[in-house]
Amino acid sequence: MATWAQVSFQEATSPMMEQMVYFHDHTMMILLIITVMVGYVMLSLCWNKQLNRNLLDGQKIETAWTVLPVFVLIMIAMPSLRLLYLMDEVSEPSITMKTVGHQWYWSYEYSDFNHIEFDSYMVPESDLEKGMFRLLEVDNRVVLPMQAQVRILVTAADVLHSWTVPSLGVKVDATPGRINQTSFFMNRPGLFYGQCSEICGANHSFMPITIESVKT
Repeated sequence: MATWAQVSFQEATSPMMEQMVYFHDHTMMILLIITVMVGYVMLSLCWNKQLNRNLLDGQKIETAWTVLPVFVLIMIAMPSLRLLYLMDEVSEPSITMKTVGHQWYWSYEYSDFNHIEFDSYMVPESDLEKGMFRLLEVDNRVVLPMQAQVRILVTAADVLHSWTVPSLGVKVDATPGRINQTSFFMNRPGLFYGQCSEICGANHSFMPITIESVKT
C-alpha cells in the first residue's frame, strides 16, 4: 500500500505491475538522457559567444533531429504496445469473480461457486481497531488464491465506478449495462488495498477495495 510522502509506485504484487514499473523506468531513463542533452546544447549556445556558420543552415543536422526522434518514439512505443495487449489478455483463469459497483460500496460474487456473494462496505472510522487503516478497511474482504490466474468481471448498478488496485496494476471501469473484464496473478500473500477511481458522487472516497491473497 502507499506510504506517507511516497513519490513512486506501490510495491508490485503481480508480474504485470512489475512490467509496468520496468517500462516506467525505461521511459524515464530515455527522457532523462534527452533532457540532459538538450539542456547542455541550449546552455552551450547561450554562453558561447562564438558563431558557427554551419549551424545557420545545415541539411545534415536538420535530418538528424528529424530521424532521431523517430527512433526514440519507437523505443517507447514498442514496449508500450506490448504491455497494452498483455493487459487485455485473459487466458485460462483458475477462478472468476464478478464485481458490481454501487453508490457507495462494492458487491462481489464468486462465479465458479453457487450462492457465494457478499457486499463490501468501508469500516467507519469509529469502528477501526488498532493496526487498521483509515478509509481502506472493509467489513468483508475479497479472498483470492495467490499464484493463480484470477479473472474479474466488472460492472456497475447505477453510475460509473472504477475498480482499482494499484499494487496489482489493475484499473477497470465499472459501467452500467456493460461488463468489462481483466485478469491478474498475485505472486505473494498479503493484503492489497485499492479504491474507486472514478468520481461517482458524494461518498466516492468511501468505497475502498481490500484483497486478501492466501496460500492454497
